[in-house]
Amino acid sequence: QVHLVESGGGLVQAGGSLRLSCAASRRTFSNYAMGWFRQAPGKEREFVAAISWNIAITAYADSVKGRFTISRDNAKSTVSLQMNSLKPEDTAVYYCAANGLWRPTQSAEYDYWGQGTQVTVSS
Repeated sequence: QVHLVESGGGLVQAGGSLRLSCAASRRTFSNYAMGWFRQAPGKEREFVAAISWNIAITAYADSVKGRFTISRDNAKSTVSLQMNSLKPEDTAVYYCAANGLWRPTQSAEYDYWGQGTQVTVSS
């Protein structure tokens, strides 16, 4: 079992930045690929970004490429999402998730999920 806790959400104006963090409970954190997903009201959960267990590979949704950066620190069992140039359409609850395989964009492939953190971008 991997317990994930997100933090860093909040309210920001368009064009601003936020940094989300996700702390994992297990020391085997480094065995898992990690991803960030988001869900806006009335919409399905969508893939945002993912990073492989060894940090060698990252993947991003087209909508966030060039604005968001995913990173991880296996020694600290944390994964982060730096979000720059935020837009109102980035408003959503953001979730981090752990995946034992490298299937980054498919939410059904993720084994563990955090509770989510709200990001609101005002125009």
